[in-house]
Amino acid sequence: MATALITGASAGLGTHFALALAREKHDLILVARREDRLQQLAQLVREKHGVDAHVFAADLAKKSAVGKLVEAVSRQGLAVDLLVNNAGFGARGAFAEMDRTMQARMIDLNCRALMELCHGFLPDMLASRSGAILNVASTAAFQPGPWMAVYYATKAFVLSFSEALHEEVKDRGVHVSALCPGPTRTEFAEIADMGDSELFKRFASAPEQVVADGLKALKANRAVAVSGAMNKTMAASIRFTPRGLARRIAGSLQKARQG
Repeated sequence: MATALITGASAGLGTHFALALAREKHDLILVARREDRLQQLAQLVREKHGVDAHVFAADLAKKSAVGKLVEAVSRQGLAVDLLVNNAGFGARGAFAEMDRTMQARMIDLNCRALMELCHGFLPDMLASRSGAILNVASTAAFQPGPWMAVYYATKAFVLSFSEALHEEVKDRGVHVSALCPGPTRTEFAEIADMGDSELFKRFASAPEQVVADGLKALKANRAVAVSGAMNKTMAASIRFTPRGLARRIAGSLQKARQG
């Protein structure tokens, strides 16, 4: 059975990715900070789906965490056939007023850790001419986001990086896709202080559908997968919208939520 490593597996989309891949009989490597939640999830998939599940508690925002994780996985003799880079977080507010350390941590987790994980596991995939990487971006990747400036920028990095990596390895047996969900019913909204927004209340997608869309796109080796019809329309329309207008619209939506 193939083995999937999922970051941010203790909650939200990460848990749903774990459940979906366990149903497909993938063994799992579950990574997140909260070991108790990971252990509960590991026990669930073992009992319900008969797959193996390995738990690695790690704070991937720390500079040395990814290197230690890659080494630990190797020491246990595990091969990563599918990497789901799902870990990440957002925060809402005026850039100059938000904590600098927190915003730097967002870049470390959303961008640097994702890149390092790809670099850690991709060489073995290329050597075997098989494997897949799904990087979770966002519809935020398609335009600047005033009042969520760093979060939007991190997701633009994930999208650009994933598309470039897709092109580099598409003829070498490895699939790479960027999944771009819009508002999704997970705890992300509460952490980002967006749970009260009408956007999430009225238009949030079910996490199960987002996961299904991402895995379908990865199997087809599509470079970019935007989940949801409304989100696809929005992402497509950005190409024809002047950037000044796009950032003003995004900024007005975020600023309106400050009160």
